[in-house]
This record gives sequence, structure tokens and C-alpha cells, in this order.
Amino acid sequence: MPAWPASDSGSLLPDAPDAFAPADPADPAAAFQRGGEPWEGNRKYGPLSRASVGADVSPLGIGIKGTVILTQFLDARMLLNFFSHDTGNIEVDTFKADATVHLMSVGAAVDVYPRNSIWRLSGGMLVHNGNNVSMTAEIVPGHTFSINGDTFVSADPSVASGTTPIHGSGKLGLNGRQPEFFVSGGFGRFVPRSGRHWSFPAELGVIFMGAPTIDVNTSGWVCTDTAEKNCADVADTANPVAMQFNNALQAQVTKWRHSAGSITIYPMFSYSVVYSFDIK
Repeated sequence: MPAWPASDSGSLLPDAPDAFAPADPADPAAAFQRGGEPWEGNRKYGPLSRASVGADVSPLGIGIKGTVILTQFLDARMLLNFFSHDTGNIEVDTFKADATVHLMSVGAAVDVYPRNSIWRLSGGMLVHNGNNVSMTAEIVPGHTFSINGDTFVSADPSVASGTTPIHGSGKLGLNGRQPEFFVSGGFGRFVPRSGRHWSFPAELGVIFMGAPTIDVNTSGWVCTDTAEKNCADVADTANPVAMQFNNALQAQVTKWRHSAGSITIYPMFSYSVVYSFDIK
């Protein structure tokens, strides 16, 4: 009978591949062979050698981001977010209002991948934050409304007396602190080290925005009776009716600011679509 060739281990059976031998890190399939993930870092990239661009939708609006490799464990990321929406004219009870949501922010972050994993910790800041909600409103002429417990009537328009209904504008600013720092965590690389072009990283964090700002401005005429005999222009600070209205409005705005003061963080969460490419 023919003799089997002896293996290196002295066995008469042919040598089998060593399942525990380290995989070649240069082999794109190595991550699968060693039970890793396809996006696990298995290539070495130098600083500024690879970058990416991507987009997402988050509470900050529509996001555009660009990322570049700093080291095998660190990335630098730039963020641009924007969104604007006008509700158009809305009439609720005695109010006619038009609200606009305006989001605009620019920031930067450093992404850290502990032990070269797909898990990420990030810290950064918004160097510009113009996020706000603004509104214009008019109270229907002849209708009553309450401010801080006091009841008033929006005056009917009259060319003879020069009266106009009460109307005003307000703004809720979501940018009480400049710049605003943020921290976040997530998984998936914005610049995969495997050489892949597409990735889909997720992120969850908070922005330390400070207390929101609230500003209100009014104009027009108010009355303290439905017969509209006791009326005044709110700009006439010497008139008792105007003084009563302005004091009530100031007290109400103070309450709104106090309530909003407990909200000092803003959520950020996203699921991005990113395309990566080599620079050099």
C-alpha cells in the first residue's frame, strides 16, 4: 500500500489549516475569517489619508457632514444643519397666527473609536446656532383674551379713532449659550477602515444649549370692557389701561421664561448615509 506523507506534526494525516492562526490584516475578507464585523478596522490609514461626506435628518434639521481620518482611532468631523418651515396662517379660537421654524447650526466634533472598534464616543461644539421658532399673531377684533389672569378685549379697527386690533410677535430661541458643547455616542464609522465606500453610522447625544430665550413684542389697542369705552394704545405707557396690559404681559413672559429655564439640553440623534473615499 502507498504510504501517506507524514505531516509536520508527525501524524500520518495531511496537515489541515490552523483555525486559530491570525488572519492577514491586509486581506479584505480577514474580518470575516476571524469572526469580526465587515466594517472592523483591518487596514492602516495615515492622517488625512481618507475622508467622507454624508447626510442625515435629525432634530437639528437636514444635516451635511464631512469627516477625515486623524489616526487609526480618531476622526475629525464638521457638521452643517439647516431647516425652515412656515406653517402659514392658522386660526385657533380668537387667535390668527403664523409660525416659522428656523434651524441653522455649524459645528465640529472629534470621534473616538476605543480599541479600534465600531463603537464611537464623540465630543464637539456648535460654533453657530441660529435655531429658533418665531410667530406673529393677531387677536380677532372684538374678542376677549386673558393674560396672567387679567381679561382684555382686542379693539375693533376704526379710521375715525385710529384704533387697531392687538397684534404682536414672539420668538423662542433655542440658543441660550454660544458656543454650545455636545457629547454623543454611537456605532458605525464615518470613515470605514476596511476600505468600504458606504457606511450607515448612528448617533445619539445631547447639546448643552442653555436656557431658551423668549421675547415678545406687541402693538395695537386693548380695552377692558366689551363695549370698548375704556381703551388705549399699548404703546401709551402713561395710560392706565396700557399700563395694566403691559404689566400683565411682562408677568406672563416672566412665568414662561421661568418654566423654559429648566430645559437646558437639546436632543441629537441621527442615522446617516455616508460615502468614503481615499485622499492619498
